Amino acid sequence: MTSSLSRFVEDIRAVVPVAGRAIQVEWLPNGRTTLVFRVIEEGRKGDVHVAGPRTRALFKDAKGVAQAVMLQFKPGWSAPLLGVAANALTDRTVPLEEIWGRPGSDLCQELLAARGLPEVLDRLSHAFALRAQQTSEPASARLARRAVRLLEGDEVRVESVAERLGVTARHLRRAFAESVGIGPKDFARSVRLQRAVRRAATSKDWAHIAADAGYYDQAHLIADFRELVGLTPGAFLKRARDRGVRSGSGEAGAGLHDTTERRRIG
Repeated sequence: MTSSLSRFVEDIRAVVPVAGRAIQVEWLPNGRTTLVFRVIEEGRKGDVHVAGPRTRALFKDAKGVAQAVMLQFKPGWSAPLLGVAANALTDRTVPLEEIWGRPGSDLCQELLAARGLPEVLDRLSHAFALRAQQTSEPASARLARRAVRLLEGDEVRVESVAERLGVTARHLRRAFAESVGIGPKDFARSVRLQRAVRRAATSKDWAHIAADAGYYDQAHLIADFRELVGLTPGAFLKRARDRGVRSGSGEAGAGLHDTTERRRIG
């Protein structure tokens, strides 16, 4: 990952379909906003979209996509770089042109004209470096990122996080909405869900997985899965096995089908 991108991007994925099959993805709640550049089959056509943080899982087949490059922003960075509050993108996928106007369309054409992945990344790095110079980082974004580190660490109660940061729970909720796109409680739920999915890749002891991931008990885990994913944990893993999905990474917000070749950059 280039140094300028590493400041505000935590993961980059290049994805192409194999065996003539569509890219299949599953977006699980993880409190991240992702920029997606797609090259469409049938000529040098493509688009750039912003996928906002999700409160519920989304399963999708990306038919007709020859290649996709996904940049997952660090929490708290999408708002100043994109110029729109993170909660305006929650559970939405929006064309970058709709957010940036003409510069968004111009960036897409530059990416389509790039000769290979390194040049795509260079052009994205340049575009976001310019945006970073032209915008100031609000204090709410810094506060949200500090809270994210605590919630992804060992702190699970929002009130305790707010107290440790010296702010009210209401102030923390407002900062999260603007800078992350979901509330701190929803973010904490997504952290538990991601932990459970990762642990389920190597264990079938759901009671132990639930305790390890931060749930009250196994019933709590199952209820959260039903609400956030729309499936029980067992049904989710069976679906993943049947489709060959590598789940549990949380990387770029998506698990990718085994007929998808993916390359992590950086």
